[in-house]
Amino acid sequence: MTTTAISTKVGATLALYTMPIVAVFLSATVWPAKADQGQDNRAPEVPTTLQVGDSYKVSFRAYAVGVQIYVGTPSAADPTKFVWTFKAPEAVLFDNEGEVVGIHYAGPTWESESGSKVVGARVAGVTVDATAIPWLLLSAVSTAGPGILDQTEYIQRVNTTGGLAPAAAPTQAGQEARVPYTADYYFFREAQH
Repeated sequence: MTTTAISTKVGATLALYTMPIVAVFLSATVWPAKADQGQDNRAPEVPTTLQVGDSYKVSFRAYAVGVQIYVGTPSAADPTKFVWTFKAPEAVLFDNEGEVVGIHYAGPTWESESGSKVVGARVAGVTVDATAIPWLLLSAVSTAGPGILDQTEYIQRVNTTGGLAPAAAPTQAGQEARVPYTADYYFFREAQH
């Protein structure tokens, strides 16, 4: 899928499912003002298993508003029943000022408006809120740039809301559920000495 197609799909998803969340976010969220939008070099407080080493610093921070997509698949325990299986995220990324700075999609991939991107792989996860998807630590599998996401080595997903698979089981294979979620993403690079 092309970047344009992904952007269109993410935009359509937000319009249909999460615009009320965006409105609440933009009206209620107060992030510290910075000279460089999206830059907040303070790492968030996280459980020990999600901490990034001292040799790394936050290079970028983004707020995501979107959906976690689940698909119905046959249960391993009972193939006559169906369970929700995670498929992919779709989200728009915002900076401190509420401006769109990128998108987040399958991979998992984060792509900036300027075209830089990072693909991550899960290292660890912690459930902080039983009503929301876990907080995560991911390591960068690949980066492309140049741009704000180039040279990213770690990503933290924190401050999550929503995004859990529906409580009711799917009724057929291939059934899709798009569950609204929000999260803060922190991108880490190796600190320059």
